[in-house]
Amino acid sequence: WSIIQRKFSSSPYEVYFPRNSTMEWQPHSPNCDVCLTSCRGIKRKKQLPNLQLAKRLKIIAERARKNRCGKNQGKLNNKNLMKKITNCKKIHLSTKLLAVDYPVNFIKAISCQICEHILSDPVETTCRHLFCRTCILKCLKVMGSYCPSCLYPCFPTDLVTPVRSFLNILDSLTLRCPVKECDEEILLGKYGQHLSSHKEMEGKEIYTHINKGGRPRQHLLSLTRRAQKHRLRELKLQVKTFAEKEEGGDIKAVCMTLFLLALRAKNEHRQADELEAIMQGRGSGLHPAVCLAIRVNTFLSCSQYHKMYRTVKAVTGRQIFQPLHALRTAEKALLPGYHPFEWKPPLKNVSANTEVGIIDGLSGLPHSVDDYPIDTIAKRFRYDAALVSTLMDMEEDILEGMKAHDLDDYLNGPFTVVVKESCDGMGDVSEKHGCGPAVPEKAVRFSFTVMTITITHGNANVRIFEEVKPNSELCCKPLCLMLADESDHETLTAILSPLIAEREAMKNSVLLLEMGGILRTFKFIFRGTGYDEKLVREVEGLEASGSTYICTLCDATRLEASQNLVFHSITRSHAENLERYEVWRSNPYHESVDELRDRVKGVSAKPFIETVPSIDALHCDIGNAAEFYKIFQFEIGEVYKNPDASKEERKRWQSALDKHLRKKMNLKPI
Repeated sequence: WSIIQRKFSSSPYEVYFPRNSTMEWQPHSPNCDVCLTSCRGIKRKKQLPNLQLAKRLKIIAERARKNRCGKNQGKLNNKNLMKKITNCKKIHLSTKLLAVDYPVNFIKAISCQICEHILSDPVETTCRHLFCRTCILKCLKVMGSYCPSCLYPCFPTDLVTPVRSFLNILDSLTLRCPVKECDEEILLGKYGQHLSSHKEMEGKEIYTHINKGGRPRQHLLSLTRRAQKHRLRELKLQVKTFAEKEEGGDIKAVCMTLFLLALRAKNEHRQADELEAIMQGRGSGLHPAVCLAIRVNTFLSCSQYHKMYRTVKAVTGRQIFQPLHALRTAEKALLPGYHPFEWKPPLKNVSANTEVGIIDGLSGLPHSVDDYPIDTIAKRFRYDAALVSTLMDMEEDILEGMKAHDLDDYLNGPFTVVVKESCDGMGDVSEKHGCGPAVPEKAVRFSFTVMTITITHGNANVRIFEEVKPNSELCCKPLCLMLADESDHETLTAILSPLIAEREAMKNSVLLLEMGGILRTFKFIFRGTGYDEKLVREVEGLEASGSTYICTLCDATRLEASQNLVFHSITRSHAENLERYEVWRSNPYHESVDELRDRVKGVSAKPFIETVPSIDALHCDIGNAAEFYKIFQFEIGEVYKNPDASKEERKRWQSALDKHLRKKMNLKPI
C-alpha cells in the first residue's frame, strides 16, 4: 500500500523500482526505508479522541508547518542538486545581464526552471515547462524520466522547440555586454556574434604583440593559395591525423562539419543550411532540366540565358542556375534521337539508325534544284524519330488512359496514332542588327500534333488519349524550320519532300517502341489539316488566291460562286490534282493556254503534300471565313425558299448561328 501511495504522490517510481540497477530486497524492520519515506508524504490525519477543539487545531497547524518546512527544504536541496548536475554557470547567461528591469514573472518565463539562467536553446516538455536543452537532458539522465518542475513523466523524445513567437521574444531581449570597457547593449540573438568579435579583437592584439617590429601579417583570405597552404600546414596535418583515426580518412567531411559548426555558432543558419544541402548531395542550385524549362518558357536565347547565369552567379556568389552545357546535356534526353526504336518492315529509303538529332534540311540536295539556286538555311528532325520522342513524352498520359478504361498496362497494342500536320509561314524573322549570312527574311515552320491514340482491345477500338487543346503551342511539335518564303514553291518542295517521303514510308509500316518496360506497336494515320488557304494552294499546286478558281475545295470559278450560294460540295483531291498537273505539264491535247487552264481547273504546279480538304477556324483565311459565315446564315434561313427575307429575319439567322458556334464549338463570333 505504501508503494502504491508513493507512486501516486510526489516521488517518481524509480525510487523503488530503479531502471538501471537490480533491487536488493531486505526483510521488513522498524527502520524500513519504504515506511519511513511514506510517513513524510501527505497523510490523512487521524481523529484525536477527547481533545479540545483549540488544542486540536493548534497541533494540526504545527504538524502542517513542520511538513511544509520539510517539503520546502527537500525542494531546495533538490534544486541545488540539479544546479550541481547541470554545472552551466560558465556557458549560460545570468538574468543579471538583462539591460532592462523586467517584471519578476517575465524573468521567470524566460529563464530555465533548473539553472535559473536565461534560456539557451530552449525546449518545451509535454507539461509545457521550459528548460535549456543541455540542462534538461542532464537532469533526465541523472534524476530520472520526469519533469523537474512538476514531476510529470517526461522523456528526451518528448522535448520540442517552443513556438516561433516565443523564440522571437527571447532573441529580442536586450543584454549588457559582460566584457570590461564595453558598455554596449546587444540583442540576445546577436550576442554570440558580438562576443566572437571581442575574441577576434583579443586575438589580433595578442598577434600584434607577437609580431611587434616585423612586417604586418596579412589576413588568411587575402593570401595566395600557396601561402594559405603554408600557413595552415600544421592544422591540416592535425585534421588529417584526426580524420584517419576517427573518420576513416574522410578529411573533406571533417572540414565541412567544422565549417558547419562555426557557421551555426555565429547564427549564420542560412549559409549553414546551404552547406548542409551540398554535403547531403542535394545542392542549392536548380536542376538543369528546370533551368531549361525556365529558359524555354521565358523565351530566352542562349546568349540571354548565359548573361543571366553569369549575373546571378556574380551577385550571389552561388551557382543557382546551371551553365549552358548542362542544359544541352539535359536537352538531349528530350530531343528526338535519344530513344531506340524499330520499324517492321523497315522504312523504305530511310536509315535504320535511331540516334539522329537535328539534321540539316538541305542535306543530300544539290546546290540547285532544276537550275534553281537554294540560298537558305533549314534545320529539321527525322519524322520517325520526332514521333518516337513525342510518344515517349506522352508515356504517362498513355498508361493513365489505359488505366482509366480498365485496361491492363502491359497490353502491347496495336496502338493507332492520329497525327495532325501543320505548316505555316512565320512572317518577318530577320535579325535587325546581326552580321550573319544574307538569307531571306521570312521563315516557314512545319510541325505536327498527336490528336488521338486508340488501342484495339477485343473487337473494339478504345480511345485512351485525346488532345484537349489541339491548337496549343505546348502540344505542337516542330519538325522543320527553314528560312524561306512560303510562296517559294521550288524551295518548299526541295526541303519538305524528304519529310513527305518519310511520312509515306511510315504509312505502310508498324513502329516497335519500348514503353514502360514493354515492347509496344504503333500505327500512324496522318491528317494534313493545319494549313491556311495560301499554303493549301502552294502545296497542292493550285494558283494563288487571286485566281479565277476561287475555291480550294471545289472547281468553282468566281462567277459560278457568285451565282450559286447554296449548292456546293467538296470535289478536289490530292490524287486528282496530281493527274491535272501531269495534263498541265504534258498538254496531251495540244490546247491553248486558256483551254488548258480551264481543263486543269487552276492546277499549275506539282502538288507535293496531301492535305485533307477542310475548314479550320483558326487557320482559315479571314475573307473565306466571312464568306462561309454568310453562307451558313443563308442555310439556316433557307434563303433559296425565301430570297426576299427582311433585315430582322436575317439578324435572327445570324444570332442563331452565333449561338450555335458559342455552345457547340466554343467559338466566340465577333
